[in-house]
Amino acid sequence: MKLHNGTLYWPNTNSIEFSVESPELPKKQYDAIVVGGGISGCLTAYKLMKEGLSVAILEKGKFGFGSTAASTGLLHYSNDIMLSELIQQIGEKEAIRFYQLCYQALDDIENIVNELPHDVDFVRRPSIRYASDETDVNKLRNEYETLYMNHFPCEFWDESTLSFYMPFKKPAALVTFRDAEINPLKFITNLLIYLQDRGVDLFEGTVVTESSYDNQLVQLKTTTHLFQAKDVVYTIGCEENENAKKDDVIFNRSYVMVTKPVQSNTQWHEKAMIWETKRAYLYLRTTPEGGIMAGGMDEHISEAPVDERVVEKCALKLLKQVQSLFPHLELEVDCCYASTIAESKDQLPFIGAHPTKPHHYYLHGYGGNGTVYSALGSNIISDLIAGRKNEDANIVAPIRKEKMDKLPFSSIA
Repeated sequence: MKLHNGTLYWPNTNSIEFSVESPELPKKQYDAIVVGGGISGCLTAYKLMKEGLSVAILEKGKFGFGSTAASTGLLHYSNDIMLSELIQQIGEKEAIRFYQLCYQALDDIENIVNELPHDVDFVRRPSIRYASDETDVNKLRNEYETLYMNHFPCEFWDESTLSFYMPFKKPAALVTFRDAEINPLKFITNLLIYLQDRGVDLFEGTVVTESSYDNQLVQLKTTTHLFQAKDVVYTIGCEENENAKKDDVIFNRSYVMVTKPVQSNTQWHEKAMIWETKRAYLYLRTTPEGGIMAGGMDEHISEAPVDERVVEKCALKLLKQVQSLFPHLELEVDCCYASTIAESKDQLPFIGAHPTKPHHYYLHGYGGNGTVYSALGSNIISDLIAGRKNEDANIVAPIRKEKMDKLPFSSIA
Protein backbone atom coordinates (compact mmCIF):
# COMPACT_ATOMS: atom_id res chain seq x y z
CA MET A 1 0.00 0.00 0.00
CA LYS A 2 1.44 3.38 -1.05
CA LEU A 3 1.13 5.68 1.97
CA HIS A 4 2.13 8.96 0.31
CA ASN A 5 2.95 10.56 -3.01
CA GLY A 6 4.41 13.91 -4.01
CA THR A 7 7.36 15.81 -2.56
CA LEU A 8 7.71 15.35 1.19
CA TYR A 9 8.87 18.36 3.18
CA TRP A 10 10.71 16.85 6.15
CA PRO A 11 13.52 14.92 4.38
CA ASN A 12 15.03 18.19 3.13
CA THR A 13 15.14 19.54 6.71
CA ASN A 14 16.94 16.56 8.24
CA SER A 15 20.75 16.66 8.04
CA ILE A 16 21.32 14.24 10.93
CA GLU A 17 23.55 11.37 9.82
CA PHE A 18 22.21 7.95 10.74
CA SER A 19 22.67 4.45 9.36
CA VAL A 20 21.00 1.26 10.51
CA GLU A 21 23.55 -1.27 11.74
CA SER A 22 21.53 -4.47 11.70
CA PRO A 23 23.07 -7.60 13.23
CA GLU A 24 23.81 -10.36 10.71
CA LEU A 25 21.50 -12.58 12.74
CA PRO A 26 18.93 -11.69 15.37
CA LYS A 27 19.38 -12.72 18.96
CA LYS A 28 18.15 -16.20 19.77
CA GLN A 29 15.43 -14.59 21.84
CA TYR A 30 14.26 -11.05 22.61
CA ASP A 31 12.19 -9.89 25.51
CA ALA A 32 10.09 -7.82 23.09
CA ILE A 33 9.86 -7.24 19.35
CA VAL A 34 8.18 -4.15 17.92
CA VAL A 35 6.77 -4.49 14.39
CA GLY A 36 6.75 -1.09 12.70
CA GLY A 37 9.52 1.50 12.61
CA GLY A 38 7.57 4.74 12.78
CA ILE A 39 7.03 7.06 15.74
CA SER A 40 4.69 4.58 17.46
CA GLY A 41 7.21 1.78 17.17
CA CYS A 42 10.20 3.83 18.27
CA LEU A 43 8.39 5.31 21.28
CA THR A 44 7.28 1.81 22.29
CA ALA A 45 10.82 0.47 21.90
CA TYR A 46 12.12 3.39 23.97
CA LYS A 47 9.76 2.58 26.87
CA LEU A 48 10.54 -1.13 26.73
CA MET A 49 14.28 -0.47 26.58
CA LYS A 50 13.90 1.73 29.67
CA GLU A 51 12.33 -1.29 31.39
CA GLY A 52 15.65 -3.08 30.89
CA LEU A 53 14.30 -5.40 28.19
CA SER A 54 16.14 -6.65 25.12
CA VAL A 55 14.26 -5.17 22.14
CA ALA A 56 14.26 -5.36 18.34
CA ILE A 57 12.30 -3.24 15.85
CA LEU A 58 11.26 -4.75 12.51
CA GLU A 59 10.47 -2.32 9.69
CA LYS A 60 9.20 -3.47 6.29
CA GLY A 61 10.71 -0.50 4.46
CA LYS A 62 12.99 2.30 5.60
CA PHE A 63 12.76 3.58 9.16
CA GLY A 64 10.72 6.75 9.46
CA PHE A 65 9.61 6.90 5.83
CA GLY A 66 6.11 5.53 6.22
CA SER A 67 3.42 7.66 7.83
CA THR A 68 5.99 9.46 9.99
CA ALA A 69 7.63 11.25 7.06
CA ALA A 70 4.23 12.58 5.99
CA SER A 71 3.18 13.74 9.46
CA THR A 72 2.75 17.47 10.00
CA GLY A 73 4.21 17.34 13.52
CA LEU A 74 1.26 18.88 15.37
CA LEU A 75 0.90 17.83 19.01
CA HIS A 76 -2.33 18.70 20.84
CA TYR A 77 -3.93 17.68 24.08
CA SER A 78 -7.27 18.48 22.44
CA ASN A 79 -8.44 15.98 19.85
CA ASP A 80 -10.61 15.58 16.77
CA ILE A 81 -13.37 14.56 19.15
CA MET A 82 -13.96 17.35 21.67
CA LEU A 83 -13.96 16.56 25.37
CA SER A 84 -17.63 17.55 25.65
CA GLU A 85 -18.46 15.11 22.86
CA LEU A 86 -16.28 12.34 24.29
CA ILE A 87 -18.08 12.66 27.65
CA GLN A 88 -21.34 11.90 25.86
CA GLN A 89 -19.73 8.94 24.13
CA ILE A 90 -17.84 7.12 26.92
CA GLY A 91 -18.81 8.91 30.14
CA GLU A 92 -17.34 11.79 32.11
CA LYS A 93 -14.71 9.95 34.15
CA GLU A 94 -13.07 8.11 31.27
CA ALA A 95 -13.31 11.03 28.84
CA ILE A 96 -11.62 13.44 31.23
CA ARG A 97 -8.99 10.85 32.03
CA PHE A 98 -8.26 10.35 28.32
CA TYR A 99 -7.74 14.08 27.87
CA GLN A 100 -5.46 14.09 30.92
CA LEU A 101 -3.42 11.29 29.35
CA CYS A 102 -3.04 13.36 26.17
CA TYR A 103 -1.94 16.37 28.19
CA GLN A 104 0.60 14.28 30.11
CA ALA A 105 1.84 12.71 26.87
CA LEU A 106 3.05 16.13 25.69
CA ASP A 107 5.25 16.35 28.78
CA ASP A 108 6.49 12.80 28.15
CA ILE A 109 7.47 13.70 24.60
CA GLU A 110 9.29 16.81 25.80
CA ASN A 111 11.20 14.76 28.39
CA ILE A 112 12.26 12.26 25.71
CA VAL A 113 13.30 15.10 23.39
CA ASN A 114 15.56 16.45 26.12
CA GLU A 115 17.43 13.12 26.23
CA LEU A 116 18.17 13.03 22.50
CA PRO A 117 21.52 13.98 20.96
CA HIS A 118 20.26 16.63 18.51
CA ASP A 119 17.60 19.31 18.31
CA VAL A 120 14.29 18.12 16.82
CA ASP A 121 12.54 21.50 16.59
CA PHE A 122 10.20 20.78 19.49
CA VAL A 123 8.50 24.06 20.44
CA ARG A 124 5.57 24.65 22.77
CA ARG A 125 2.81 26.56 21.00
CA PRO A 126 -0.80 27.54 21.65
CA SER A 127 -3.47 26.18 19.33
CA ILE A 128 -6.29 28.28 17.89
CA ARG A 129 -9.40 26.40 16.81
CA TYR A 130 -11.75 28.84 15.14
CA ALA A 131 -15.44 28.50 14.43
CA SER A 132 -15.86 27.92 10.70
CA ASP A 133 -19.22 29.69 10.88
CA GLU A 134 -21.71 31.07 13.40
CA THR A 135 -23.35 27.69 13.98
CA ASP A 136 -20.20 26.39 15.70
CA VAL A 137 -19.80 29.21 18.23
CA ASN A 138 -21.91 27.58 20.94
CA LYS A 139 -20.09 24.28 20.41
CA LEU A 140 -16.74 26.01 20.97
CA ARG A 141 -18.05 27.87 24.01
CA ASN A 142 -19.35 24.63 25.51
CA GLU A 143 -16.01 22.93 24.87
CA TYR A 144 -14.16 25.82 26.50
CA GLU A 145 -16.34 25.58 29.60
CA THR A 146 -15.81 21.80 29.76
CA LEU A 147 -12.04 22.11 29.44
CA TYR A 148 -11.80 25.00 31.88
CA MET A 149 -13.93 23.25 34.52
CA ASN A 150 -11.55 20.30 34.32
CA HIS A 151 -8.41 22.43 34.69
CA PHE A 152 -7.10 22.31 31.13
CA PRO A 153 -5.35 25.55 30.09
CA CYS A 154 -7.54 27.35 27.58
CA GLU A 155 -9.33 30.57 26.65
CA PHE A 156 -12.42 31.50 24.66
CA TRP A 157 -11.97 34.35 22.19
CA ASP A 158 -14.89 36.20 20.65
CA GLU A 159 -14.64 37.70 17.17
CA SER A 160 -13.05 40.97 18.30
CA THR A 161 -10.41 39.24 20.44
CA LEU A 162 -9.48 36.84 17.64
CA SER A 163 -9.18 39.69 15.12
CA PHE A 164 -6.93 41.56 17.58
CA TYR A 165 -4.43 38.70 17.65
CA MET A 166 -4.79 37.39 14.10
CA PRO A 167 -5.25 39.06 10.68
CA PHE A 168 -8.52 37.29 9.92
CA LYS A 169 -12.05 37.44 11.29
CA LYS A 170 -13.99 34.41 12.44
CA PRO A 171 -17.01 34.23 14.78
CA ALA A 172 -15.05 32.82 17.74
CA ALA A 173 -12.13 30.61 18.70
CA LEU A 174 -11.05 28.17 21.38
CA VAL A 175 -7.40 28.60 22.36
CA THR A 176 -5.56 25.78 24.10
CA PHE A 177 -2.14 26.20 25.67
CA ARG A 178 0.90 23.97 26.22
CA ASP A 179 0.52 22.21 22.87
CA ALA A 180 3.61 21.73 20.70
CA GLU A 181 5.07 21.28 17.24
CA ILE A 182 7.93 18.99 16.23
CA ASN A 183 9.93 17.87 13.21
CA PRO A 184 8.77 14.23 13.10
CA LEU A 185 11.63 12.99 10.92
CA LYS A 186 14.31 14.59 13.11
CA PHE A 187 12.51 13.17 16.13
CA ILE A 188 12.47 9.60 14.86
CA THR A 189 16.04 9.80 13.53
CA ASN A 190 17.28 10.92 16.93
CA LEU A 191 15.22 8.25 18.64
CA LEU A 192 16.72 5.57 16.42
CA ILE A 193 20.26 6.80 17.13
CA TYR A 194 19.47 6.78 20.84
CA LEU A 195 17.95 3.29 20.73
CA GLN A 196 20.65 1.73 18.56
CA ASP A 197 23.39 3.15 20.78
CA ARG A 198 21.71 1.46 23.76
CA GLY A 199 21.45 -2.00 22.29
CA VAL A 200 18.10 -2.03 20.49
CA ASP A 201 18.46 -4.11 17.30
CA LEU A 202 17.04 -2.54 14.13
CA PHE A 203 16.02 -4.52 11.04
CA GLU A 204 14.95 -2.78 7.83
CA GLY A 205 13.33 -4.50 4.87
CA THR A 206 11.83 -7.12 7.18
CA VAL A 207 8.21 -8.14 6.60
CA VAL A 208 6.34 -10.36 9.07
CA THR A 209 4.62 -13.19 7.19
CA GLU A 210 3.41 -15.40 10.04
CA SER A 211 2.93 -15.08 13.78
CA SER A 212 2.35 -17.85 16.32
CA TYR A 213 2.85 -18.65 19.99
CA ASP A 214 4.77 -21.83 20.84
CA ASN A 215 6.91 -23.03 23.75
CA GLN A 216 6.17 -19.86 25.75
CA LEU A 217 7.52 -17.68 22.94
CA VAL A 218 6.10 -15.63 20.09
CA GLN A 219 7.44 -16.96 16.80
CA LEU A 220 7.67 -14.44 13.95
CA LYS A 221 8.45 -15.67 10.47
CA THR A 222 9.69 -12.84 8.28
CA THR A 223 11.14 -12.34 4.82
CA THR A 224 14.64 -12.27 6.31
CA HIS A 225 14.85 -14.27 9.57
CA LEU A 226 12.91 -16.21 12.18
CA PHE A 227 12.50 -14.12 15.33
CA GLN A 228 11.52 -15.24 18.81
CA ALA A 229 10.38 -13.06 21.68
CA LYS A 230 8.41 -13.17 24.90
CA ASP A 231 6.15 -10.40 23.58
CA VAL A 232 5.42 -8.67 20.28
CA VAL A 233 3.89 -5.24 19.72
CA TYR A 234 2.34 -4.25 16.37
CA THR A 235 2.55 -0.54 15.55
CA ILE A 236 1.60 -0.42 11.84
CA GLY A 237 -1.79 1.27 11.98
CA CYS A 238 -1.95 2.78 8.48
CA GLU A 239 -1.26 -0.48 6.64
CA GLU A 240 -4.86 -1.05 5.61
CA ASN A 241 -4.46 -4.32 3.75
CA GLU A 242 -2.26 -5.91 6.38
CA ASN A 243 -3.66 -4.59 9.57
CA ALA A 244 -7.04 -2.97 10.08
CA LYS A 245 -10.55 -4.06 9.23
CA LYS A 246 -12.73 -1.53 7.49
CA ASP A 247 -15.70 -1.85 9.81
CA ASP A 248 -14.04 0.01 12.69
CA VAL A 249 -11.33 2.05 10.93
CA ILE A 250 -11.71 4.68 8.22
CA PHE A 251 -8.90 5.21 5.71
CA ASN A 252 -8.78 8.56 3.93
CA ARG A 253 -6.23 10.52 2.04
CA SER A 254 -5.23 14.02 2.99
CA TYR A 255 -3.20 16.75 1.30
CA VAL A 256 -0.37 18.91 2.62
CA MET A 257 1.15 22.04 1.13
CA VAL A 258 4.24 23.94 2.35
CA THR A 259 5.01 27.45 1.19
CA LYS A 260 8.34 29.01 0.56
CA PRO A 261 9.60 31.11 3.52
CA VAL A 262 7.78 34.40 3.91
CA GLN A 263 8.92 37.71 5.30
CA SER A 264 8.26 38.60 8.94
CA ASN A 265 4.75 37.58 9.92
CA THR A 266 4.19 39.46 13.16
CA GLN A 267 0.41 39.22 12.79
CA TRP A 268 0.49 35.48 13.51
CA HIS A 269 0.07 35.34 17.31
CA GLU A 270 2.91 33.31 18.85
CA LYS A 271 3.05 31.20 15.66
CA ALA A 272 0.08 29.32 17.04
CA MET A 273 -1.12 26.15 15.38
CA ILE A 274 -4.47 26.78 13.71
CA TRP A 275 -7.42 24.56 12.84
CA GLU A 276 -11.14 24.94 12.35
CA THR A 277 -14.36 23.29 13.51
CA LYS A 278 -15.74 21.97 10.23
CA ARG A 279 -14.80 18.54 8.91
CA ALA A 280 -12.68 17.97 6.92
CA TYR A 281 -10.82 20.80 8.58
CA LEU A 282 -8.06 23.07 7.39
CA TYR A 283 -5.02 23.13 9.69
CA LEU A 284 -1.88 25.24 9.66
CA ARG A 285 1.45 25.69 11.36
CA THR A 286 4.64 27.58 10.66
CA THR A 287 7.93 25.89 9.80
CA PRO A 288 11.32 26.69 11.36
CA GLU A 289 12.44 27.99 7.97
CA GLY A 290 9.64 30.58 7.93
CA GLY A 291 7.14 28.89 5.65
CA ILE A 292 3.55 27.82 6.26
CA MET A 293 2.48 24.19 6.31
CA ALA A 294 -1.21 23.61 5.65
CA GLY A 295 -3.20 20.41 5.38
CA GLY A 296 -6.71 19.23 4.73
CA MET A 297 -9.08 18.46 1.85
CA ASP A 298 -9.51 14.89 3.10
CA GLU A 299 -11.10 12.44 0.68
CA HIS A 300 -12.71 9.06 1.36
CA ILE A 301 -10.04 7.25 -0.68
CA SER A 302 -7.45 5.15 1.12
CA GLU A 303 -4.38 5.51 -1.12
CA ALA A 304 -2.46 8.60 -2.19
CA PRO A 305 -3.10 9.60 -5.82
CA VAL A 306 -0.62 8.24 -8.34
CA ASP A 307 -0.90 11.32 -10.55
CA GLU A 308 1.11 14.13 -8.96
CA ARG A 309 -0.90 16.68 -10.92
CA VAL A 310 -3.81 15.84 -8.62
CA VAL A 311 -1.59 16.63 -5.64
CA GLU A 312 -0.46 19.90 -7.17
CA LYS A 313 -4.03 20.96 -7.96
CA CYS A 314 -5.10 20.33 -4.36
CA ALA A 315 -2.04 22.20 -3.10
CA LEU A 316 -3.16 25.30 -5.00
CA LYS A 317 -6.59 25.01 -3.38
CA LEU A 318 -4.95 24.81 0.04
CA LEU A 319 -2.79 27.82 -0.84
CA LYS A 320 -5.93 29.79 -1.69
CA GLN A 321 -7.49 28.91 1.69
CA VAL A 322 -4.34 29.99 3.54
CA GLN A 323 -4.13 33.19 1.51
CA SER A 324 -7.68 34.08 2.55
CA LEU A 325 -6.55 33.96 6.21
CA PHE A 326 -3.31 35.85 5.60
CA PRO A 327 -4.03 38.20 2.68
CA HIS A 328 -1.06 40.43 3.54
CA LEU A 329 1.45 37.67 2.75
CA GLU A 330 2.89 36.77 -0.62
CA LEU A 331 2.67 32.98 -0.68
CA GLU A 332 4.08 30.44 -3.12
CA VAL A 333 3.95 26.64 -2.96
CA ASP A 334 7.33 25.07 -2.27
CA CYS A 335 6.31 21.40 -1.97
CA CYS A 336 3.18 19.31 -1.64
CA TYR A 337 2.12 15.74 -1.07
CA ALA A 338 -0.82 13.48 -0.30
CA SER A 339 -0.85 10.74 2.32
CA THR A 340 -3.02 8.01 3.75
CA ILE A 341 -4.51 8.73 7.15
CA ALA A 342 -6.50 6.39 9.39
CA GLU A 343 -9.00 7.11 12.10
CA SER A 344 -11.21 4.92 14.24
CA LYS A 345 -14.95 5.44 13.99
CA ASP A 346 -15.13 6.36 17.70
CA GLN A 347 -12.10 8.72 17.39
CA LEU A 348 -10.00 6.81 19.96
CA PRO A 349 -6.80 4.82 19.39
CA PHE A 350 -6.59 1.04 19.73
CA ILE A 351 -4.00 0.10 22.38
CA GLY A 352 -3.56 -3.09 24.37
CA ALA A 353 -3.40 -6.89 24.31
CA HIS A 354 -4.97 -9.28 21.85
CA PRO A 355 -7.68 -11.17 23.77
CA THR A 356 -6.90 -14.63 22.36
CA LYS A 357 -3.31 -14.54 21.07
CA PRO A 358 -0.96 -14.66 24.08
CA HIS A 359 1.68 -11.95 24.36
CA HIS A 360 0.52 -10.05 21.26
CA TYR A 361 -0.05 -6.31 21.74
CA TYR A 362 -1.18 -3.42 19.54
CA LEU A 363 -0.58 0.32 19.47
CA HIS A 364 -2.53 1.99 16.69
CA GLY A 365 -2.70 5.75 17.18
CA TYR A 366 -5.48 6.39 14.69
CA GLY A 367 -6.56 9.98 14.22
CA GLY A 368 -5.14 13.46 13.79
CA ASN A 369 -3.26 13.28 17.07
CA GLY A 370 -1.29 10.12 16.39
CA THR A 371 2.04 11.10 17.95
CA VAL A 372 0.37 12.02 21.23
CA TYR A 373 -1.60 8.76 21.14
CA SER A 374 1.64 6.89 20.51
CA ALA A 375 3.29 8.47 23.54
CA LEU A 376 0.43 7.66 25.91
CA GLY A 377 0.07 4.22 24.34
CA SER A 378 3.73 3.34 24.84
CA ASN A 379 3.23 3.87 28.58
CA ILE A 380 0.24 1.53 28.60
CA ILE A 381 2.04 -1.15 26.58
CA SER A 382 5.15 -1.03 28.75
CA ASP A 383 3.01 -1.43 31.87
CA LEU A 384 1.16 -4.42 30.43
CA ILE A 385 4.33 -6.17 29.27
CA ALA A 386 6.01 -5.51 32.61
CA GLY A 387 3.05 -7.09 34.38
CA ARG A 388 1.84 -3.88 36.00
CA LYS A 389 -1.84 -3.07 36.08
CA ASN A 390 -2.69 0.02 34.08
CA GLU A 391 -5.93 1.65 35.18
CA ASP A 392 -6.27 3.51 31.88
CA ALA A 393 -5.89 0.59 29.49
CA ASN A 394 -9.63 -0.09 29.30
CA ILE A 395 -10.31 3.35 27.75
CA VAL A 396 -8.39 2.48 24.57
CA ALA A 397 -8.59 -1.33 24.65
CA PRO A 398 -8.55 -2.98 21.19
CA ILE A 399 -11.99 -4.44 21.85
CA ARG A 400 -14.41 -1.74 22.89
CA LYS A 401 -16.95 -2.48 25.60
CA GLU A 402 -19.84 -2.40 23.14
CA LYS A 403 -18.08 -4.70 20.64
CA MET A 404 -16.75 -7.65 22.59
CA ASP A 405 -17.21 -10.05 19.68
CA LYS A 406 -14.50 -8.78 17.33
CA LEU A 407 -11.20 -7.00 16.94
CA PRO A 408 -10.73 -3.90 14.74
CA PHE A 409 -7.61 -5.44 13.18
CA SER A 410 -6.27 -8.77 11.97
CA SER A 411 -4.25 -11.02 14.25
CA ILE A 412 -1.28 -11.11 11.91
CA ALA A 413 0.33 -7.83 10.89
